[in-house]
Amino acid sequence: MPKSKRDRPVTLSKTKKKGKEHKEVIVNSIRNAVENYKSIYVFSFENMRNLKFKEFREQIKPSRFFLGSNKVMQVALGRSVSDETQPGLHKVSKFLCGNTGLFLTNMPKEEVETLFNKYEDYDFARTGSTATEKVELPEGPLEQFTHEMEPFLRKQGMPVRLNKGVVELVSDFVVCEEGKPLSPESARILRLLGIKMATFKLHLICRWSAEDFELYREGLDESDVESA
Repeated sequence: MPKSKRDRPVTLSKTKKKGKEHKEVIVNSIRNAVENYKSIYVFSFENMRNLKFKEFREQIKPSRFFLGSNKVMQVALGRSVSDETQPGLHKVSKFLCGNTGLFLTNMPKEEVETLFNKYEDYDFARTGSTATEKVELPEGPLEQFTHEMEPFLRKQGMPVRLNKGVVELVSDFVVCEEGKPLSPESARILRLLGIKMATFKLHLICRWSAEDFELYREGLDESDVESA
């Protein structure tokens, strides 16, 4: 294996939110991990949930995950042939954009692919998320709610009243429309109804090793690396 260039000094001065020292710690952590793991993956994520992601990470220890500033992760790997820390790592760097992270491991690639491709978990959608279906409540009693909930439901825009201690809708009510963003009120009502519309997923984008480089996402090829 060629001599590592991870000890090359790096200047990180564009932003000051977390400080130069914090960024340098991240850079050094990634470069140390590059030395200790044979494969590096870039992955993207949908509907990130920190607790669920932590549970996923526990399944595949002692591998390493890195999330955070894409620019800092790019610096750690190298953004061009001239400053990459290992041959070919600049290709990985180019795919760190948007909601992405790094995964470094010694696991066989087939096992990694299976874990990522099969993993998904459902959760309640948050404000601004796109509704995956139309939810409409018909006029009549809402027996799943206690009478104490009636004022709160009215504040969410639901046309409700108490009828002999039972919460009821005085007319049909559309909670959300498929394909449209959820309002704060819609998100709260869906949670009360127990309807989960968010799916937390992880998608592999590419894999690097000292021997080869592989793309997983359709519609991408290595020409994107040069033009990114």
